[in-house]
Amino acid sequence: MIFSRAIKYLNYILLSRHRKGHGIHSPFVFDLVSRVFRNKIDPAVIFNIELVRKKLISDKRRIMVRDLGSRSELLKTNLRKISKIARFSPVPGKYGALLSNMAAEFGKPLIIEFGTSIGISTMYMAASCPGTTVCTIEGCPGTAAIAKQNFIEAGLNNIKVLEGPFDEFLPGFSTSGVKPGLVFIDGNHRKAPVIKYFNLIAELADTKTVIIIDDINYSKEMAHAWDEIKRHKKVSVSIDIFRMGILFFREGINHNDYIIRY
Repeated sequence: MIFSRAIKYLNYILLSRHRKGHGIHSPFVFDLVSRVFRNKIDPAVIFNIELVRKKLISDKRRIMVRDLGSRSELLKTNLRKISKIARFSPVPGKYGALLSNMAAEFGKPLIIEFGTSIGISTMYMAASCPGTTVCTIEGCPGTAAIAKQNFIEAGLNNIKVLEGPFDEFLPGFSTSGVKPGLVFIDGNHRKAPVIKYFNLIAELADTKTVIIIDDINYSKEMAHAWDEIKRHKKVSVSIDIFRMGILFFREGINHNDYIIRY
């Protein structure tokens, strides 16, 4: 799997457009890359969240982890050190900054996250969009408890943690009538569930909703899921930044797929 991922990354480097937006002909995508992707976030946000991460990496406590999706490649047992979870599971700071910028730009009126883990990505999104509720869903009580404590420590009070399987909460979002601004899917790295969650979100989304899927090149299964999802009839623009895939439902834009260096 590692060799296959390396080949995919080489192809990504060869095919991706310039990170500053050069060579991108779509005005919408050029604006997104040059203004949102490259926007600098408040250094205090990065400092506070990365301080939490640093403390977690030093935390030697063990917790029982319940994997409702695919099992981690690096963390093989259910009894895991918090330090190892913090080291391998959350998004790196580079991608946390992108999530933060995307939340600030598109997050209103609601952000939904599938897969809280210990809450690093959740905090990046919540910190940049304080007037918006971030509903984050986590199937493991152990990691959800750690995440809740992290949110308190970071002083973030716009996060709502929902504990249980993703499928349990999706009907509630559908009946609420609130259209999410941003959805981050990072909880089940298998083809069928990821496509299922995307399709359900696509049904309740409007033209302003943005969906980000993490680890689209995590495995062949995830790569196949991404290839199928980006061909969905409602998708007008897909952007592949190798680790993540970003999807837009904008009207008045001809369908196109972009590979962007990030």
